[in-house]
Amino acid sequence: MKGQFRVVVTDHVSDSGLAPLLDDARFEVIRIDDSSTDEFRAALAGADGLVVRSATKVTREMLSGGPRLKVVGRAGVGVDNIDLNAATERGIAVLNSPAGNTVAAAELTVALILSVVRRVAEADRSMRAGKWERAKLRGVQLKDRTLGLVGAGRIGGEVAVRCRAFGMKVIVYDPYLTAERADDLGLALTDLDEVLRQGDIISLHVPLNDETRHLIDTAAISKMKPGAFVVNVSRGGVIDEEALARALVDGHLGGAALDVFESEPLSPESPLLDLPNVVLTPHLGASTVEAQELVAREIAESVREALALGDISGSVT
Repeated sequence: MKGQFRVVVTDHVSDSGLAPLLDDARFEVIRIDDSSTDEFRAALAGADGLVVRSATKVTREMLSGGPRLKVVGRAGVGVDNIDLNAATERGIAVLNSPAGNTVAAAELTVALILSVVRRVAEADRSMRAGKWERAKLRGVQLKDRTLGLVGAGRIGGEVAVRCRAFGMKVIVYDPYLTAERADDLGLALTDLDEVLRQGDIISLHVPLNDETRHLIDTAAISKMKPGAFVVNVSRGGVIDEEALARALVDGHLGGAALDVFESEPLSPESPLLDLPNVVLTPHLGASTVEAQELVAREIAESVREALALGDISGSVT
């Protein structure tokens, strides 16, 4: 076998970002972008490391097919597509790249906020249908409105900076955010109920786990202002999509902009597809040329250090 360590890479991870592994003679890198194939399973059987994005579900069964695996790297921040319990049981370190897509996700969040409050997608559809509906398509401006952040980590913090530049007041619920960090970001730290009650726009930036699944449900939505907007560029399961659709239909919410969904791809049966006051994008948070290279390089460096030096200090397990 070429090299001392074999790493299987799937999900179209950026080639240029993989340079720390590709340029290191100690590593053999095998690219197989379809993890459902026999070729992938054969390669995994002899692999020391596995690098994925979000498309591959790293299940208990998959991990059992890699008896030599020491590390699984996720080129991105979320690791909910990886069975962390199974990895821990097998002594496999799970690494992610939390910093590389920060700006890309924050910029998409702001783009979605602007699109939904100014009804950009709705206006575009109207124009393409041959209409000119200026009076009907009246939006709202961001200046002097309140952004309610649920989660203010790397991405949420960057969103806050950008929204403050629009003249918005930013309040935040984040149990892990210190008062000192909130002051540095110019944020008003409060509890979840107050964020929901005061926010003209509620923007979600939390991981998906048992505590956050359906965090935004019927009860949470009922606390929001009439006409409020909900934006989600974090994880789909954070929102109860049926409850959201009902609130949009009955007019309690002014609109929603979603980049992530409970089930991806979004089912053609989803009620969200028929609602004019919803902007939908297909999980594009990290989909910029720059972000893909950055997350690939970040995870490649982490996997290299883990296998060659035994450094798993960045492990999430």
